[in-house]
Amino acid sequence: MATNTKREIVIIGGGIIGSCSAYYLTRHPSYDPALHKITLLEASEIAGGASGKAGGLLALWAYPSSIVPLSFKLHAQLAKEHNGKDRWGYREVNCGQLIAKGHAAQDKKEGTGPSVSLQKRDPAAIGKLRAAGIPPDLDWLNADSLRGYESMSGPGETAQVHPYLFTTSITKLAEEKGVNIVLGKATGIDQESDGVKSISYTDKASGESRTIPATDVIVSAGPWTQAVYPPAPISATRAHSVVIRPTRPVSAYTLFTNIELPSPSNPKRSTVTTPEIYARPDDTVYACGDGDHLVPLPETTADVEVDELLCQDIINSVGSISDELKFGDVAKRQACYLPNVAAGGGPLIGHTGIKGLYLASGHTCWGIQNAPGTGKLISEFVFEGSAKSAKIAALDPQRYM
Repeated sequence: MATNTKREIVIIGGGIIGSCSAYYLTRHPSYDPALHKITLLEASEIAGGASGKAGGLLALWAYPSSIVPLSFKLHAQLAKEHNGKDRWGYREVNCGQLIAKGHAAQDKKEGTGPSVSLQKRDPAAIGKLRAAGIPPDLDWLNADSLRGYESMSGPGETAQVHPYLFTTSITKLAEEKGVNIVLGKATGIDQESDGVKSISYTDKASGESRTIPATDVIVSAGPWTQAVYPPAPISATRAHSVVIRPTRPVSAYTLFTNIELPSPSNPKRSTVTTPEIYARPDDTVYACGDGDHLVPLPETTADVEVDELLCQDIINSVGSISDELKFGDVAKRQACYLPNVAAGGGPLIGHTGIKGLYLASGHTCWGIQNAPGTGKLISEFVFEGSAKSAKIAALDPQRYM
């Protein structure tokens, strides 16, 4: 594929997939800023959707297996090269599945505080943790709530980043290499007989309709992908999450939980919740609940509706097994939409069958994990014509459209 000619490369979507695509395009050996103009078009704000509100878990046991090892390795390389430890909270973490029986939620009362949680660090409490197979440094969970624990990974197999900081940092690094950031909502992909021609969009600041010339277009608009490119079989699922500042710093764990809770109306009955809990190096804890389809996908990330009751359910669930979380301060209540491949599987990465048009979407809950690998592969599609770093025939968009 000729790379010594002028190219107008437009990336639609300023989430982590679009940002990593921009980053790796500027790092490809064939990239020449004198010949290749790269524009990142974002409707609302960089990392305004799931890329700024996700958990940030990285795992070698994630899926699909075709790109996970590549992407996990690239995460480590990015952190080493750009000081990801300080810039976006990159670190290795423990990860496990936790079974617990929570206590009924109660309102916080004046004069109460974290003193109860200190009891969990006495020898008797630590003994209870060990008897249940709980690592002793998980002492920020109530010992009498825990029923079992199983590690999900070995050393070096699980890590994390702060998604918002990671996405905005990668975008900044791409911008420093020549990527132009444009805020505006894509309204159409204009084509000629031999491929893509331009992108039409509505400028965010002025509201005016404008176009960007394009020889290559990467559609990485997450759950909004189908609005930009209707043939793409991408659907959306809403997910709620909260960020809590616990009453004291907690150990580095990511937890997939199964919590039995007594029913508020009938103590003899119980319900089961499955929140995910992520301790972060900035002394906050992120927790998310199950997805829903109660509210259709809105126009942009700025229009996402947050259900306060669903957020409170998450707070109640995690607080039922940890006083550090129960009595902590809730810093954020938020929601986002995750992109799914309608037929299952995914993500979809590669050519669409239209010259110069590529798809990079449908990453479900593993968008942060698989973004570097996706970005590198997209750079290879654009500059070399095909994927070189991983075998991804099963992710070919043309198999699904």
